[in-house]
Amino acid sequence: MIKRLLRYIIAVIFIASGFVKAVDLKGFSFKLEEYFSPSVFNLPFFEQYALELATIVVVLELALGFMLLMKIKLKATLVALIALCVFFGFLTFYSAFYNVVTDCGCFGDAMKMTPWQSFWKDIALLVGLLILWLLNKNYHEKTDLGCVKMPVLGIFVLVMTYVMYRGITHEPLIDFRAYKIGTDLNAERQRIEQDPSIYKTFYSLKNSKTGEVKKVDQDEYINKNYWKDETWQIEEGKTTSEIVKQGYDSEIKKLKLETPTGEDKTTEILNEPKAILVFVYKPKEASTQLVAEIQNMMMHERAVKVYGVSTQPDFFNKIPNLMMDEIAIKTIARSNPFVMVLEKGKIVEKLGAKDYLKEYKK
Repeated sequence: MIKRLLRYIIAVIFIASGFVKAVDLKGFSFKLEEYFSPSVFNLPFFEQYALELATIVVVLELALGFMLLMKIKLKATLVALIALCVFFGFLTFYSAFYNVVTDCGCFGDAMKMTPWQSFWKDIALLVGLLILWLLNKNYHEKTDLGCVKMPVLGIFVLVMTYVMYRGITHEPLIDFRAYKIGTDLNAERQRIEQDPSIYKTFYSLKNSKTGEVKKVDQDEYINKNYWKDETWQIEEGKTTSEIVKQGYDSEIKKLKLETPTGEDKTTEILNEPKAILVFVYKPKEASTQLVAEIQNMMMHERAVKVYGVSTQPDFFNKIPNLMMDEIAIKTIARSNPFVMVLEKGKIVEKLGAKDYLKEYKK
């Protein structure tokens, strides 16, 4: 009974993790790009293959999780899942120890986890898988059940393939992001402002006489007069800023729409009766024909404010240019280009530019 329950729990975790990433496969590929970036593993060559690698990882998670649930090729499945857990464990440990990727993307945008939480989750899964392997090392599979189980696995893979295809070619089937339709961006920004996270500066102090080292925060440093005592010296390179109170956290805090000259237009745009934003997170990779079409169409929007948002100051030539960080744009847009429609700061429509043009032409 315990053996079966443990198998079910681990299988469901892998399937759930894979499903959330399958729904938003592009979002997971963006996360892999972070891992391949110069500031993390410095493997820029792999960034161009992030989507393909994301697909492989998700397919493995889903297929192996389902095979474990259905008890298909149990021993081989357990070995493969153990290897997958070791791989994920290395990534999450590296992220946590060096604090380079703040969210591993294990459960996409559906459930945010810190790197250390992700690491200990991987360790727990690894332990559970090792226990299952030991309990099933003498297991002999019944060959007569393959004719039932394999077609079910095939149907499951086909359904998940459609979910992944839908997320790549259009928008995710289920939107777990902060910028889903119906979100009031003004209300979210107000919540962030009213309940901010509080950070403190921490100093590593070393006593020049005794060699003692202690860590003190900015208040203690002032109130206890460490700054006056010359025997206590701040150790260079060890000053840190740490969160002491977690406020309301949302990806919307990254929303900052600026003109090429640096003027912040965010509040103004969010208060417009209606505004259309065309996002492009990688201008060099965007279809010039599609960008031209969407701009030509937007020029006919007389009663609506229209803006083009990209990482370049002069990318759009027929609508006003705004600028935003690439990662911040990627939290909003999965298509490149992408259209978001706002009414008084509330998201009422989100579509890839290609789909938006089709809807407009109907």
